[in-house]
Amino acid sequence: MDAFWISLAVIFVAELGDKSQLMALTFATRFRTLPVLAGITIATTVVHLLSVALGGFLGDTLPTTAISIAAGVAFLGFALWTLRGDELTAAEASKAQRATRSVLLAVTGAFFLSELGDKTMLATITLATQHGWLGTWIGSTVGMVAADALAILVGRLLGTHLPEKWIKYGASAAFAVFGLILIAEAI
Repeated sequence: MDAFWISLAVIFVAELGDKSQLMALTFATRFRTLPVLAGITIATTVVHLLSVALGGFLGDTLPTTAISIAAGVAFLGFALWTLRGDELTAAEASKAQRATRSVLLAVTGAFFLSELGDKTMLATITLATQHGWLGTWIGSTVGMVAADALAILVGRLLGTHLPEKWIKYGASAAFAVFGLILIAEAI
């Protein structure tokens, strides 16, 4: 259960202001919410399963102290990445706007591709090196889908009046705290 809750919280925070959250909002402005969330869930489930498999392998083969320090440094990097921000490129926005034939397939494909190598994937790999794969997989998937669902809901309710700057600062600070805790525990 610890792996589930930690992964849920970390990935939820990581997803705030992420480009895939912006994609979710873009898809949801054009299509019904349920197929958009279903596509996000399918893509996230597969990407995070691959992530925990890789993280579990690394966790089993590398020394624990090295993993903790590397994970802490990675989380500090995620904090900086979050501060820098993610933007939806014109090509990604165009894909989201053109997808009309099969919303579920379009959203699933777009999210799968956008998550490969993204900070939430890397954070999931990092978490899986230290926690059980099943709890990490389910927690990270639920955290990401919940953050994207929240973006869709808040975006529909508040439109463009979201305090994106403060969301970015809060998410970055949370990553920095997690990183420092991991490094302190390793030392």
